[in-house]
Amino acid sequence: MRILIVEDEVHLSEALTQILKKNHYSVDAVLDGQSGLDNALTGIYDLLLLDIMLPEMDGITLLKTLRCEGIATPVIMLTAKGEISDTITGLDCGADDYIAKPFSTGELLARIRAALRRKGEVIPEDGLKFGDIELNTSTLKLSCKGKELKLILKESELLELLITRKQAVTSKEQMIEKLWGFDSEAEHNNVEVYISFLRKKLAFLNASVRISTIRGVGYVLEAGL
Repeated sequence: MRILIVEDEVHLSEALTQILKKNHYSVDAVLDGQSGLDNALTGIYDLLLLDIMLPEMDGITLLKTLRCEGIATPVIMLTAKGEISDTITGLDCGADDYIAKPFSTGELLARIRAALRRKGEVIPEDGLKFGDIELNTSTLKLSCKGKELKLILKESELLELLITRKQAVTSKEQMIEKLWGFDSEAEHNNVEVYISFLRKKLAFLNASVRISTIRGVGYVLEAGL
């Protein structure tokens, strides 16, 4: 899951980034509303954490613009205590939830999980299952038929993406945007390397699940017989 933080308080933005990365989210963070809008309009994010008071463009205007452009990405507004009118305005303009500063890490993570569930994403509690494999995104362990091994983080993120795509073909461009970020210098061969690693680990586990290449299009996860 990829989250965009739009927050102009540098220390808070950095703290949120560390918390989310520690909980295995991919994170981009920007410090002003215009940069937030430019990033959000790419459509690559699963959720936005959006402050209201921002330089260059306030959070409410950013949110209105996103919804007018047809971007339905879930948005959680970050509000200060006492900003009741702004909170109401944000919810009326299409925000999915809000959380008042200061907030606890547990509450923030719970609200993120809830917003993603409402969006229809798979938010695993014990693991993601597909065919005869199970991926625990917290421990990065991949298991099959009583055997298990540990993935590195990027392998886990890539396999999670393929599982949650529900057998839809995923292009290399989509993988780069979701796992590395749209402004990353990652290239197609980075994807190919991690696909190769995953295929070898699936084979080691004797899994019937396989990663198929759709030539000229991308990759799809398939459950064997």
